[in-house]
Amino acid sequence: MNKKLFKVLGTIMICLVACFGMQRSANAKPLDEIENFIITVKVNDDASLDMTYHLDWRVLDSDSEGPLTWVQIGAPNKNHVSNVTALSDTVSSAKLDGSKFRIDLDRAYTEGELVSFDFGFRQDYLYQVNKFHEGQTVYTYTPGWFDDIEVDELVILWAEEKVDSFTPEADLQADWYVFTTHLAPGEKYTVTVTYPNDAYGFDLSHTEEEDDSDPWYISLIAIVISLASIGMMVAFCLLFYFAIAYVANAGFGLLGYGLSALTGSNKKVTRTKIEYYNACPGCGGPRVEGQDICAYCGKNMIKSTETITEEQLNKEYKNAKNFKVDGDYKIGNSGNEFIRVSTVPITLSSYMKNAAKSSRGRGGGTSHHSSCAHSSCACACACACAGGGRAGCSNKDFYKTDLKLKYFENAKHRTDSMV
Repeated sequence: MNKKLFKVLGTIMICLVACFGMQRSANAKPLDEIENFIITVKVNDDASLDMTYHLDWRVLDSDSEGPLTWVQIGAPNKNHVSNVTALSDTVSSAKLDGSKFRIDLDRAYTEGELVSFDFGFRQDYLYQVNKFHEGQTVYTYTPGWFDDIEVDELVILWAEEKVDSFTPEADLQADWYVFTTHLAPGEKYTVTVTYPNDAYGFDLSHTEEEDDSDPWYISLIAIVISLASIGMMVAFCLLFYFAIAYVANAGFGLLGYGLSALTGSNKKVTRTKIEYYNACPGCGGPRVEGQDICAYCGKNMIKSTETITEEQLNKEYKNAKNFKVDGDYKIGNSGNEFIRVSTVPITLSSYMKNAAKSSRGRGGGTSHHSSCAHSSCACACACACAGGGRAGCSNKDFYKTDLKLKYFENAKHRTDSMV
């Protein structure tokens, strides 16, 4: 092999590193920020828990992958959740969806907007009798975490009645033990609260169960897919290497061809049929051209959406085949129907990045990996499980904001309203 060939190979490696580095940098910008995540917990006579969640969720970026319309929050134990209830006007529906709560918001929220929403539920099977010491029952609780979202302040308010001990450190304020911390993306926080066995109706058959949402073989499959992807990359590089050795004089031309495949000249095109309301369903105002949100009251102006399949494209929407550039294209005579085109480059790096993921969503992910990308459904994922939390918390002035005072005063009323 000659020196020219080695220069070509060196250039390939530099470009590959640069491409993957740019891909990571492009995805580094956070889409959302949670300013407050406040949880109240009250133990019932039968030892189940009435829990309420309040989140102040700020949208940082709605241009990259769409506005925020619904989120997912991990459930402590998906098998024993009941009474899921929306507790604020900003929640159009709240339900358990698999191992997560799906919270549909009242409208689409865009960059810079803050949406505050509340929901509650009843949780059983979250305690263990005689776990550490004979005669004591322990609740172990890890709130849902977010791999890609920072939580400025997590606050857990746990009713202090009959509590024997707890970890980590907490303050007693207005009949509530207050645990507080800040969570970096992906960070978890666990609290344990201990009671005497005769404090409530603890039942040995209601001992905390392992969440079976992620069997061991799911992780194994993800590892196999990742290794297969790496193997494909290595095979590609070897083929590329010998091809260059064979046509060394035309090496730079072949290099350009290979890099075009990596940088993504091919694109995946998604076409969605969108129908708008004639007038705003909230205030009756007219729709501003090119806007999905009412300019007067902020309500969603989209009446319906439908993803166009290949079969529909060949039969019902033949003209839509010509729509290949991002944008909205008017169809029909009503003036309210459009075809929205979205394109995503298909790259080798994006394939490798996504191959091992078992679900997609906004801001969080699967219960074992919790890694999501922002998508058109605009969801955010989080997970919850026992153990693995942060051992300690920072001391803060818990009465520094009116928000905290409101939750001390209203926490009992909020949990009682769910019964």
